[in-house]
Amino acid sequence: MNDESRPRPVFDPGIPAADRAALTAAPERLVAASLPAPRPPSLTAATVVARMLWIPAFAFFYGVLPGGWLRVFFLASLDQDDLVGGAVRWGRLPVLAMMLTPALQVLLLLLGQSDAAVALAGVSFAGWVAGALRHLREPAAARAAREHHGRYLLPADFDRPATRLLIRAQRAVDAVLGSRSHGAGLLDAVGNTVVLPRQEWAIAATLAEHTRLRRERRAQQPERLSPRVRALLEPQDRALELSARSVAVRIEALEAYARRAGDADDAYHESRVLQGLQDQNARYRELLAGTVGDELAGAEILGMSEDAHRTERALRERTTDALNTAPGLAVPDDTARPAKGPANVTPPDEKAL
Repeated sequence: MNDESRPRPVFDPGIPAADRAALTAAPERLVAASLPAPRPPSLTAATVVARMLWIPAFAFFYGVLPGGWLRVFFLASLDQDDLVGGAVRWGRLPVLAMMLTPALQVLLLLLGQSDAAVALAGVSFAGWVAGALRHLREPAAARAAREHHGRYLLPADFDRPATRLLIRAQRAVDAVLGSRSHGAGLLDAVGNTVVLPRQEWAIAATLAEHTRLRRERRAQQPERLSPRVRALLEPQDRALELSARSVAVRIEALEAYARRAGDADDAYHESRVLQGLQDQNARYRELLAGTVGDELAGAEILGMSEDAHRTERALRERTTDALNTAPGLAVPDDTARPAKGPANVTPPDEKAL
């Protein structure tokens, strides 16, 4: 769904699918149509010399020397937790090559196959050079953003009135494509997938042109023009107003289609409920049939509760009787002295009492 104040980027449906996927995955590469197109990458003499030195060194380190093992040992010395993840970013094939090639070279040398070891080193060196040159090319997203500049539109290409209209159109398109009836194939799935993006692009392109015209008109500073010149500009203003009304009508048609898709969702939901009604009725009948057993269980539980209450009452009565008949314990007064008796009589043990 769209943000409340910012529409999403709009792409010309004619852009190839691979380029569109690259642009969608790298929105930071996109440049507004109202800005100059990105320039193609240029090579300077310093860049060429640096690459001529760096690429052979890179290929020799990883393709001939045990650069992969050295890199792992270096990362391990830094207490890196994600050693495997850091290596996998290279890709499976480069990781296998940088790990297995040195071992194979050493094995061949131990077996006396020095020529085979040299050949393996040469093949590995050439492979790493080719891989480095491949990654030096312009990124696919940057190339697509440069080649298709103007065939995608960003929020910066729309002023406030155009932004409001575009957000309405995108919400309507999202409502249709995100409806359950569309997902279930009840609507024209092919038409929605093909026609709606075209409609969104056509609306966005028109709104971007409206924005450009309004910005140009503001740059002309009409308040500084004479009445005669302003009269010459009035037909342009009327044409822009008529075009804006036409786009608004098209957006209203999209919104009406989105409402019909919502009504179709409600009807689809109702049909699903009716389809499961028979099974639900069977479950409710089973529930009603179990109420007889619930009544019997309730009576049994009530009887057990009464028995527990009677037992509790009997225990309370027995405890009361025991307390009433229990003999009291006479505790002698500490201040009283015995009248007669030997002085060395040992007092009774308190535990015996």
